[in-house]
Amino acid sequence: MATKQTEPVTIISLQKLSLETPEPQPKESKTFTVEDAVETIGFGRFHIALFLIMGSTGVAEAMEIMLIAVVSPVIRCEWQLENWQVALVTTMVFFGYMVFSIVFGLLADRYGRWKILFISFLWGAYFSLLTSFSPSYIWFVFLRTMVGCGVSGHAQGLIIKTEFLPTKYRGYMLPLSQVFWLAGSLLIIGLASVVIPTIGWRWLIRIASIPGIILILAFKFIPESARFNVSTGNTQAALATLEHIAKMNRSVMPEGRLVEPILEKRGRFADLLDAKYLRTTLQIWVIWLGISFAYYGVILASAELLERDLVCGSRSESEVVVTVGDTEGSQSPCHCHMFAPSDYQTMIISTIGEIALNPFNILGINFLGRRLSLSITMGCTALFFLLLNICTSSAGLIGFLFMLRALVAANFNTIYIYTAEVYPTTMRALGMGTSGSLCRIGAMVAPFISQVLMSASFLGALCLFSSVCIVCAISAFTLPIETKGRALQQIK
Repeated sequence: MATKQTEPVTIISLQKLSLETPEPQPKESKTFTVEDAVETIGFGRFHIALFLIMGSTGVAEAMEIMLIAVVSPVIRCEWQLENWQVALVTTMVFFGYMVFSIVFGLLADRYGRWKILFISFLWGAYFSLLTSFSPSYIWFVFLRTMVGCGVSGHAQGLIIKTEFLPTKYRGYMLPLSQVFWLAGSLLIIGLASVVIPTIGWRWLIRIASIPGIILILAFKFIPESARFNVSTGNTQAALATLEHIAKMNRSVMPEGRLVEPILEKRGRFADLLDAKYLRTTLQIWVIWLGISFAYYGVILASAELLERDLVCGSRSESEVVVTVGDTEGSQSPCHCHMFAPSDYQTMIISTIGEIALNPFNILGINFLGRRLSLSITMGCTALFFLLLNICTSSAGLIGFLFMLRALVAANFNTIYIYTAEVYPTTMRALGMGTSGSLCRIGAMVAPFISQVLMSASFLGALCLFSSVCIVCAISAFTLPIETKGRALQQIK
């Protein structure tokens, strides 16, 4: 029986057909980062609430820091203090600020920005209230040092704002935070003019602690930084925060799932001195130190010029000399001069100067860049310090102080933004903390220049302030990284 042959052509054709059929590939799922989410969601109602609440931390901080300038003449008379003792109060406040800036920065990178901000406000409010019951000068110095420790954690509010803002809005919204510092400064000066002559400086301190207490209650409306949560592996919390922001802003989330590398090494001091950031870190430290030295030098010099009328080498006719001690060898003259209403008015006018250059500062930051803008304002600050030596009228003095306050405020605006932008999430809080710590060294030295050296050599003190500003201007111009338009870095 004949068998039917199979056609080989058909087999080959089937084999070819099966080989040419593509195997189905698994569909890749879309992913996004926190940076993608922040940019996609955009600016909206959440960011306005964030700006108002976190910005108000500047009101509380300004009131606590400026408090010393308006209270100094009163405690000088009440406790019969010498110049160096008055200067020591401010120095010790900033010593506490310096030490705890690093501590809070380390803790914030490891345990969260929100927790440290909350603790710092509780701490500051508690010790501020205690200060009003100080029985002696020593207790006053100690308790104000504790307040300085607490206030150092307020910088975490700026970091939270920075980490939630879209890139193109950071250069506009962060400088506007200066409005809150201005409000706090004006508020404490205005309160001092009314409260000190009537019910005394102790009640002024109690009233000044109220904004901090109110803010503690408002913090529950602000979430932990999503960038921090993903860096610790808490992706679900970060996702929930971003979804909440998108809902508040009536926006949408990016498609896909949130992914970020878990960063085990966070908040290490050695990272700041890594080869990639070493030069940037060192130059930032120099700038922070110099800006703080100039800023608090202007504030304290303004009070000293008014209290003791040092312009053109004159002395106030209303100055009273209080003698401490019974024997001739132990006599210690203490100048006792309370602020008059006109002095408070001058302080208010010069303080308003802090906002005067804000529009130009915002334009400079966004169009010239952070580095060039900072170098220009630092150079102008150096010039106006020297102009203070010109013998002029009261109106001329107010004009010079007005411009100086405007320039030093612009300097602070720019370096705050630059420092928050230049470091990655893993070390951003530590970078701000160490910079704030170095900044307080300048603030600790400033009282002895403004309240001690200025009495002995007015021109010498002004030349010192001006020289430091010139060094800072050069350092700002030569910074290796420009952060204008640059996305926040998650890892180094």
